[in-house]
Amino acid sequence: MKKYIIFLVLAIMSLKLHAQRMVYKQKSLEINTGLLNTDRVGKNFYVNLSLNSFAKHGNYWIWGLEYQRKTVDYKNWEIPLEDFIGEVGYSVKLLSDSRKFITLNGGVTGVVGYESVNRGDSLLLDGGLLKSNNGFVFGTGGRLSVETYLTDRIVFMLQGRIRMLWGTDLERFRPSTGIGLRFNF
Repeated sequence: MKKYIIFLVLAIMSLKLHAQRMVYKQKSLEINTGLLNTDRVGKNFYVNLSLNSFAKHGNYWIWGLEYQRKTVDYKNWEIPLEDFIGEVGYSVKLLSDSRKFITLNGGVTGVVGYESVNRGDSLLLDGGLLKSNNGFVFGTGGRLSVETYLTDRIVFMLQGRIRMLWGTDLERFRPSTGIGLRFNF
């Protein structure tokens, strides 16, 4: 009997085991940062913090908070444009290898938030008056991301995103690119 138990233990230990990835109901925390456009690399950026919950087949729900900052030149000054945004969406696994080491995901989100132009001050330093106002914005967004597992719990991401916002006096169509890390728990 001991021989059979030892044989069974050795057989189980010799099997190559792989961690499961993108498991149903698994949660993850995602941190992203990127550029809103490439004209002014240090001045136009976003920072995003998201909580994800995996659904079936590697798809996942997205709940996120985001801060965007963009500056516009006016004479010798820079006018800050800031957005504080919340988003809810769903991402679908489009392609992946068999071990889910590299995946291509596409997602759609609903967006709502608040937009601040020149920190709420409509009077400029030279006496000029801004026509753009602070206010609530809403819209939709899309994302395409390439994700690769660095470890079984840490994922590196490259993202291309697009936002379409209404309720703004500024540009409605807002593309961005970025990188991020996801921590699965």
